[in-house]
Formats: sequence, C-alpha cells, structure tokens
Amino acid sequence: MKKLQTNWLTDGLIDFEYKKYLLLAYLEGVKEEFGAKRLYPVFSDLIMHYNNIMQVKEHKKLVYEQFPQRISRADFHKLEIVYQKIVEDDETMREIEEIVQFAAPKFNHALQNGKEIYDYIESNLEISPVGITPLYRDAGYLFLDEFTGKETRVYEYQMTIFENAYETYRGINTHYIESVRRSLINTYENLKVNLVKQRKKLPNPATFVIVAKVPCSFDQSLLPIAKRTLVKYVSKL
Repeated sequence: MKKLQTNWLTDGLIDFEYKKYLLLAYLEGVKEEFGAKRLYPVFSDLIMHYNNIMQVKEHKKLVYEQFPQRISRADFHKLEIVYQKIVEDDETMREIEEIVQFAAPKFNHALQNGKEIYDYIESNLEISPVGITPLYRDAGYLFLDEFTGKETRVYEYQMTIFENAYETYRGINTHYIESVRRSLINTYENLKVNLVKQRKKLPNPATFVIVAKVPCSFDQSLLPIAKRTLVKYVSKL
C-alpha cells in the first residue's frame, strides 16, 4: 500500500486539496489492509500519524516522542524549524489548521476500525503455560498455533524494558527456532522437553502456548498480537 510520509503535513505543497488527496489515498490502503485482517505495520503507523496530528491540533507543536524511532533528534530538529516557520506564517497556518481539522476524525475512524480487529483477534487467542512455570519468566519459549493449523511454530522469547520521559513499559523480542508438526507423540510437553535437551542455556524455561481460534494473517496480525498477549499474560503472573 502507499505509505504516508511522517512529515506529510508540512512537506511539499501545503494545500488543503492536495493534502486531502494524499490522506484519502493512504486511508484507502489502510482500509484494504484491515479488510484482509492485516494489522501491522499499518496499525502502528496509523497510531503515530494520529498522535502527531493531535499534538499539532491541541498544541500547534511537534513532539519528538510521538515520532518513530527511525527519526533521529537531528532530523526532528530540522523538521521542527520548518514547522515553526509555518506557524509564524498566518496564511499557511490557516491552511494547516484546515487540513488538521479534516484529518483528525479520519485518522480516529480508521484507528477505531483497527482496534476492533485487534480486539477481535486478541479475544480469540488462548494462552496457557506448558508444564510448571518457573519464577523467572522474562525469557523462555513461545509455541504458536494458527487457526486449524497442524504445525506449532516455536520461538525463543526475551522480555525487554523500555523507558521514555513519561513511562516505563515492557516489550518482547522473539527468535524463530522451528516448526513442528503436532501428533500424539509431539505434544506441547514433549516439545518443551526436547527443547531443554537440545538447548542447554535455558535448563528450566518458562514456556507458553498461544492458539488462534480465528483465521488471520500470520506475520501481519497473529504473531505481533500474540507477542503482546504474552507480555500482558506474563506481567500478571
């Protein structure tokens, strides 16, 4: 789908009809992705764009923390200078405000659609521990099953901690190991036992299985939502 540049609001021609065209083309692509139950990376980009537009709407200011990590502080500083010049130009600022007033509800509507899909998929994931769960749960294994799938995808996971000026939150890194066809012999418990035998660095690993009860795109929906589900589940143990 056609991406919307991070600085789409201030880049190039600042004209309401032109920016409206860019935005509607982008949102049409978002609609197609969501219609196919493909959430990521579109959902993350949409959240970023919405946060940016709301900062401009409420404070007439760009906020670095709202931008993706690929934007360096040096790049942001240049963007901020450009934006400041725009703010000081009354005629251009009126055009920007018209664009923002149009864009904000459009972004919000698309976000609500994405959230409904996210919540639907998340509510149809079943997560449970495999065997006895140790006290240390920040690293271990994740077994992931697609809807009506016959194979289990095995991942090693490692919890991470992120901090910014406002909060501390947990993330997760995963490493794909293998896919194993399930059978009466290859149960989740046996998979865990074999992993312990083959991979000595985790002698008593926390292991969890997540099973999808509805079909959805694996890489663009199931895996990222399953990872977030695991973080929330482990955080509550």
